[in-house]
Amino acid sequence: MASYQEQAYSLLEERLGTRGLDVEAVKASLKRQVIETPSWGYADSGTRFGVFAQAGAAVTIAEKLEDAAQVHKHTGIAPQVAVHVLWDLPDAEAVESVPALAESLGVRIGSINPNVFQGKEYWMGSFGNRDAAARRKAVQHCLDSVEIGKKLNSTVLSLWFADGTDYPGQDDIRERKHRFEEALSEVYQALPPSMTMLVEYKPFEPGLYHTDIADWGMSYVLCRKLGEKARVLVDLGHHLPGTNIEHIVAFLLDEQLLGGFHFNNRKYADDDLMVGSINPYEFFLIYNELVKEELSPRGNPTVEYMVDQGFNTKKKIPGMIQTVLMIQSTYARALCVDRKALAEAAGNGDVVGAEQCLHDAYTTDVEPLLWRVREEMGVSPEPLKAYLESCYQTTIERKRGVRAGAGGLGQ
Repeated sequence: MASYQEQAYSLLEERLGTRGLDVEAVKASLKRQVIETPSWGYADSGTRFGVFAQAGAAVTIAEKLEDAAQVHKHTGIAPQVAVHVLWDLPDAEAVESVPALAESLGVRIGSINPNVFQGKEYWMGSFGNRDAAARRKAVQHCLDSVEIGKKLNSTVLSLWFADGTDYPGQDDIRERKHRFEEALSEVYQALPPSMTMLVEYKPFEPGLYHTDIADWGMSYVLCRKLGEKARVLVDLGHHLPGTNIEHIVAFLLDEQLLGGFHFNNRKYADDDLMVGSINPYEFFLIYNELVKEELSPRGNPTVEYMVDQGFNTKKKIPGMIQTVLMIQSTYARALCVDRKALAEAAGNGDVVGAEQCLHDAYTTDVEPLLWRVREEMGVSPEPLKAYLESCYQTTIERKRGVRAGAGGLGQ
């Protein structure tokens, strides 16, 4: 007699067949999925009120890579690890040791993230700072990060700036824009052919009056002026309430300027909560736009799928596995949309029918499909359960304990 999972998979396969979907093609897409997890997601993090230490949190880049390797081991789709230059790579020895260490653990280095927001000299900004010395230090750090990226075989330089002002008249907004354009151009010119520059935006914080790169349009303009190796990075938490993020994604895809994501979720502002934890349907609609581009390419380059979250109350590795599984299941649901029926309904002005096509895909139980995909990939069909039963978590908590200096979001 067939097992429950086999029966469930057969029923789902039949259901998807009625939508004109090739289940083997859907499975192939899921097996190609690559999610990048952040080194800082395995370290202690916190809020502006303080850092909250957890037993077992990673301190060194070696520990962060070991923890990231556990996420990849149990999910099969998280082979890349983003690194933060100041938090992970304090000296040349660290840079030299990372490639071999990552390879030995079965992962690789993903995006390189400079830090031009933590130093006291950046009190009034980095690239937008009126002080030439502060700007020079920020630019040089980014140039150094490009060189580090070359040594680590990274193909992405990911830039976020805390630059802004707190009060009207504090600085000339247009002059700050010109400083940004000049500094970004210098860094862009240093990129090797294999590297892409991603420019992130954020509407506020820490600047309370204005932020120099406040929305996707400003990032878009800067990237257009720089050249084809510069693209927009969309952080899902970096939007004001009510923003239609899937509209932004569709627009950037059509302009061939969507470079990547920082996956997370927000309730009020930039909360860095787990992606899909607050508004999972919004996340599905974002992925629906991405799948449309995947199935009918219009020229947008490869999109980088990166996680950027702060696990203040969740344990680091279980929280990251849960995140990767949320991304995987959301992608699977977006692949289950009946595209033909959707196009026909929209073309006929059938608003209810068109929306129902999306709703049917969103409510599809894709677990039997993911169970089968994971088995075929050689990982546990229940990744989170397998990790918790592996005793890795209890081992690192006992071995590492609670320590200071983990280097993360709350540092």
